[in-house]
Amino acid sequence: MPNDERGGSGQHTSSGDPNGRRLSARRANHLAEAGMLAQALRVLLSRAGLDIAACEALSQEIASQEQAELLRAHGRIASRKRFKGQSSQPILENRPVLNLFLDESGKSFPEPALTGASYFALGGIAISDLEVKMYCERADAIKAEFFGRTDITFHEPSMRNRDGIYYFSGDAIRQQAFDAAIERLIHETDFLAFGVGVRKHAFEDEFVKSGIDPYLPTDTYAVAITMLLERFVDCLAMSPVRQMGRLTFESQGPLEDAHHQLEYARVLLEGSQWVPDSAFRQWLETGLRFTPKHGSDPTELSDMLSRDLFEWTRSSCTSTPKYWKLFGGKMYCRGDGRMGKFGIKVFPDADIRQNVEQHRILCGAES
Repeated sequence: MPNDERGGSGQHTSSGDPNGRRLSARRANHLAEAGMLAQALRVLLSRAGLDIAACEALSQEIASQEQAELLRAHGRIASRKRFKGQSSQPILENRPVLNLFLDESGKSFPEPALTGASYFALGGIAISDLEVKMYCERADAIKAEFFGRTDITFHEPSMRNRDGIYYFSGDAIRQQAFDAAIERLIHETDFLAFGVGVRKHAFEDEFVKSGIDPYLPTDTYAVAITMLLERFVDCLAMSPVRQMGRLTFESQGPLEDAHHQLEYARVLLEGSQWVPDSAFRQWLETGLRFTPKHGSDPTELSDMLSRDLFEWTRSSCTSTPKYWKLFGGKMYCRGDGRMGKFGIKVFPDADIRQNVEQHRILCGAES
């Protein structure tokens, strides 16, 4: 993998931001937050009757550094040509929608090292409105056949573990028939697969603690959504049909949904090292949508994909999870699959890069 793509080792380069403006903008934001904390500390020290001279000096220094970074960040961050849009107000173009349904597997929050290696996966299914309707009809038919009702939701890892209703009273023939029906459902549905698997402890050790890549967020979920959206935007920008990306998550509750909305908004406002903020806004709707876990919905496919991606990441990208080969034929891939042109990203991957590379080539990337 070339040294201008995020991996997990080697010298960090800034070819995606040659003038360092985005980095300066991010530093300015961090300094602004530090300034607010310093001001709060000054007030508390004053109320306690303590000397605030040192705190005032710190506040002034932070303000001075913030101003310097803002000056460096001043000016437009040049967008990369492949992401160029046609309008400053994309919604007026009335483009057709390409839906991206997302779901996750694993926990995005930090876990103690004592629990062993930990992982997080975010999976996305890009699908048209017409295909959404057809998927729901196919899924309803399977549910009616095997459960006599359609108001349930396919859910992993219960399906592959044969828990609850998926046990079928221990009937092995029925279990195998259900598995075959799900495989047909994945095969017959027209979609593109995207996903990011985060090796959480490696990410913490190699990036968060070292600060080697100041462009990267330090939160697992923020890293996952940023890297996934980089790939989805590449797909939209390079498609012969101009479409608008619309994101839908399975709703996890008001607080969790709000956190997802916040991280999504940050990507649209700040961009990433490789994709400018204007490109995200040019190709993506500016708000998320949420759907409950009830009945048939393409987030069921995202759930299956994210579970497969979780297991594949956990195996250092050597296993073949239950539906992995089926999803492999539907993964977004353009050219050599590098620099955001392949739908699946494992991060960091320095020590397992050969395994990841083999998978990318198997999915159609040019070697």
